Amino acid sequence: MNWRDYARYARQSVEELARDCEVQVFRATGPGGQGVNTTDSAVRMTHVPTGITVTSRETRSQFRNRQLCLQKILQVIKRRAQPPRPRKKTRVPRASRERRLADKHRRSEIKRRRRSTGDDW
Repeated sequence: MNWRDYARYARQSVEELARDCEVQVFRATGPGGQGVNTTDSAVRMTHVPTGITVTSRETRSQFRNRQLCLQKILQVIKRRAQPPRPRKKTRVPRASRERRLADKHRRSEIKRRRRSTGDDW
């Protein structure tokens, strides 16, 4: 996908984005004791057309975690929807070019001296 495809998805509303997503819920891990261990409040959401996957387990509310996942997906899509910056052509500095040519000349001299003269036979 290129940035134009992501730009098309970035123009969609959150509800339209949610329709293209697969949602998985699971138990969050970490600190929180019984509140974390008993509820399936963590959410993993995958935006199927782009393949972007995000997870959210910030709150104990599954509904709020779903909203946070959609916001994260939208942020990633908007970041990828930025067109690439145009490349500025640069010139090779004269000193650098001369150094490279001098190195090539030195190398060719070494190889020239390595050749046989033909008198060895």
